[in-house]
Amino acid sequence: MDDLAAHGLDAWAFDFAGYGGSDRYDAMDCPPSAAPPLGRAPDAASQIARVVDYIVETTGHERVCLIAHSWGTIAAGLYATLYPERVAALCMFGPVVARRMPDIPEPESVGAWRTVTIEQQLARFAEDVPPGHPPVLIDETLEYWGPAYLASDPSAPSRRPPSVKIPCGPQADVYAAWRGTLPYDPERIVAPLLNVRGAWDRVSNDTDANWLLSRVASPIRKDVKIAKGTHLMHLERSRDALFASVRDFISDIVQS
Repeated sequence: MDDLAAHGLDAWAFDFAGYGGSDRYDAMDCPPSAAPPLGRAPDAASQIARVVDYIVETTGHERVCLIAHSWGTIAAGLYATLYPERVAALCMFGPVVARRMPDIPEPESVGAWRTVTIEQQLARFAEDVPPGHPPVLIDETLEYWGPAYLASDPSAPSRRPPSVKIPCGPQADVYAAWRGTLPYDPERIVAPLLNVRGAWDRVSNDTDANWLLSRVASPIRKDVKIAKGTHLMHLERSRDALFASVRDFISDIVQS
């Protein structure tokens, strides 16, 4: 957001329900088995719609450029197909797309919510870096980001080890996608599309990029692969290249 704002763009962000400063689902106070996965893509797309309506009302602009990462691209892709008149451009960073992978669990099996510790976050952030390569995380041990992450959940200190409670809808959507089902049809995406990913990203690889870009309806579509980047490239030393790719794509759309 700082980078976009520094280059003259108006940047907005929000927390999905169940995260950060947004409200929690009532079912997050119940056992995980008491409800289906919370915060799945249709629910998340409706939240995006509320945010975009607010931005449109506040700024007077009729359209926005959406930037989404990982599972967020599923929700953003669904929104873009439901409200094409509101989307000037769609930037997908490390998108999750449809695959046919064996042994992927049933989406409903994940429960309503789960917890994530700092140790689990760090392991996930580093797992795609090739063996023997120096760390690429800017905050290599999460010394600064770790406490900030825990602070996003007021209940985190009540658990040992401290952990952040999050909805399982995103995990369920990813499982569904990797079992072959996306909640949106890429052929209904008419907005200019940027697909950007790290060269080491196993969640969003060359095959995934080809699958997506071969299906979107927009004649304006671009694929960018950035060296020495993983699925968490926004937290890594190569993130300036990520920022530049997104910024340049949006700027070209806005100025055209």
